[in-house]
Amino acid sequence: MPIYVDRDPSAPSSLVETKEQFGKSPVEFRKTEANCIDIGLINNMPGAALEATERQFRAQLSAAADGVVVRLSLYALPDVPRSDLAQHHVSYFYSHISDLWDRRLDGLIVTGTEPRTSNLMDEPYWASLTRLLEWAESHTHSAIWSCLAAHAALLHMDGIVRRPLRDKRFGVFECAKVSGHSLMAAVPASLQMPHSRWNDIAQNDLTTCGYTVLTRSEDAGVDSFLKQRKSLFVFFQGHPEYEADTLLLEYRRDVRRFLRRERDSYPAMPRDYFDDATVDALTALRERALSARREELFVDFPTAFAAARLRNTWHSAAVCIYRNWLLYLCAQKDRRLKAGQGRRPYEPLRAVTSGPVQ
Repeated sequence: MPIYVDRDPSAPSSLVETKEQFGKSPVEFRKTEANCIDIGLINNMPGAALEATERQFRAQLSAAADGVVVRLSLYALPDVPRSDLAQHHVSYFYSHISDLWDRRLDGLIVTGTEPRTSNLMDEPYWASLTRLLEWAESHTHSAIWSCLAAHAALLHMDGIVRRPLRDKRFGVFECAKVSGHSLMAAVPASLQMPHSRWNDIAQNDLTTCGYTVLTRSEDAGVDSFLKQRKSLFVFFQGHPEYEADTLLLEYRRDVRRFLRRERDSYPAMPRDYFDDATVDALTALRERALSARREELFVDFPTAFAAARLRNTWHSAAVCIYRNWLLYLCAQKDRRLKAGQGRRPYEPLRAVTSGPVQ
């Protein structure tokens, strides 16, 4: 099924239609039907990654939503530092976070963002994020917390402190399914998952506090886990939503930062991601950059060559996990409806941009 994006009604429709190339949807969103699911996406990524992250989650939900109608509402924490361009996008296409507090959603997805301090509680958005955590527990059936948002949630709820890694955990890692939870139904026993992070959560800290590990890697540690509270909270240290070239673009960004002297060391390549020919090309560029560090070398970064040789080896498993999550939301909504709650006539989609995600 396509994903329908419920946008801020104050946004000029001409801007949305020009930018998104979508028209209005003829689909009715029936609040009294269990397969019509309201999901909020709290997109906290800054800069150029903002729109890419929005696209990735929309594509993930679209691939998983076979027979499920998903209405996706976009929000962002107001305290996340953003470029003028990113802030312009948020102001036009996202609803204000204050609109969320009086709503109830079936599901919620909260992204991470680039950390600016070593202590998460010192981040400018900490107060907004903790309020969101408390809201999600009583206003959703389930919430997904991704990367830094997962680490912040653990710190706030159970005092679990993430551990800094000596090197960036960066690449595609082999993971094993270690739980029989319904979110793992039909997920293969072994799956690959991309990771990109500087911090880690110890498995013992999670199990001691009552979390259930779903997937883990011998090399990357815990990949995904959950805890049943009033809402089912699901956590990803990895990034099942990533597109095939996301790690490539992150690596290219870090190479550019090195050439601009915005970072001291040349970044390591993502693990088990590039083929041999790409590794050779990138190694040659690295040697040139280390011998003569100048920004002009960035034009020689082989983006198109590398992208053409990439494979998304985690897509099918990621779609399966998200499919199971959507089915969980449908089942929980069905229970609520049968208990006599939320019985209202159908509600047409309000100011919606529509269409299958490409």
